[in-house]
Amino acid sequence: MIDDIMLEAEDKMDKAVEVAKEDFAAIRTGRANPALFQKIMVDYYGAPTPLQQLASIQVPEARMVLITPFDKGAVRDVEKALRASSLGLNPSEDGGVLRINLPELTQERRKEYIKIAREKGEHAKVSIRNVRRHAKDQLDKLVKDGEVGEDDGSRAEKELDGLTKKYTDQVDVLLKGKESELLEV
Repeated sequence: MIDDIMLEAEDKMDKAVEVAKEDFAAIRTGRANPALFQKIMVDYYGAPTPLQQLASIQVPEARMVLITPFDKGAVRDVEKALRASSLGLNPSEDGGVLRINLPELTQERRKEYIKIAREKGEHAKVSIRNVRRHAKDQLDKLVKDGEVGEDDGSRAEKELDGLTKKYTDQVDVLLKGKESELLEV
């Protein structure tokens, strides 16, 4: 019973770290990366659709992205979604292909992105702590109901605290990496 609770908690904490990695990948640095466009949704015939399902994304140069919609009729919708995104992009159409030149990041914009990265890191840590709290409640209930002994319950709690620390440290390492990447000129 305790093992099931611990496995579930570890699995959920691992997923929280994966979400943090995806969020950090979506924050723009000085170099172009297809992961930047992961969260962009396009209004395609009235239905919000992820950009990756509508177009191929290529990075021919360090600061250039080419987006080629599979349906040439969707070029305007994709362009509109890119302009409306929080990435501050200005795509130009070139014969059914959207060309995006990513400008050099200013120091002010880098600091903004670092602030966003810290917020996303804090969200990940909060979700990890929520998983811990939920698992601790389950463990306390087991001890209260007499299904496990108090020693086993406190041992499992210590193990849970170790897991929580391990995963919050992983988020901190990811955040430090992203901050140094953003500060790199």
